[in-house]
Amino acid sequence: MEQTSDYIRLAADLQSDSIVDGPGLRTVIWTQGCAHHCKECQNPQTWDFNGGGLVPIDAVLEAIDELECQTGITFSGGDPMYQPESCNKIAKYCKDKGYNIWVYTGFTYEELIKMSKTKPIYKEFLSNIDVLVDGRFVIAERDLSLLFRGSRNQRLIDVPKTLSSNKIVLFDEYA
Repeated sequence: MEQTSDYIRLAADLQSDSIVDGPGLRTVIWTQGCAHHCKECQNPQTWDFNGGGLVPIDAVLEAIDELECQTGITFSGGDPMYQPESCNKIAKYCKDKGYNIWVYTGFTYEELIKMSKTKPIYKEFLSNIDVLVDGRFVIAERDLSLLFRGSRNQRLIDVPKTLSSNKIVLFDEYA
């Protein structure tokens, strides 16, 4: 998906007051575009890289400035990792405002680190994320009892601890 990082392609307006996309009261940024095409994906309408709408980053930041009573921002989609420059700009802004940042991606953490060797923006984006929910949704691994993820193969990764220790540290959802 080629576009200027002054814009982001969104599948929908920002959704505030979510309680299922991470802890607390969160606003979800629904990105457009995903090549993973997971079987029985809950958002197949977000797969088309030319779907949704192209929105100026400044308009997203203005909408974030108007949020009330939100504890975090969650990037979902689609897959936010297909728009790392735009998502990183928003994530950095949100981190500076004190929001907790979660990102859902079909890529694994290890894949993102490998991708960052040729495109450093991936590691920069990771540095602005608190929790990464990684891995493709796998219908055979579906488990409705899991908190904040749909299949057992997906991990909730504590990104700051993982980056500092250079080994995967899972997020302790009960901490």
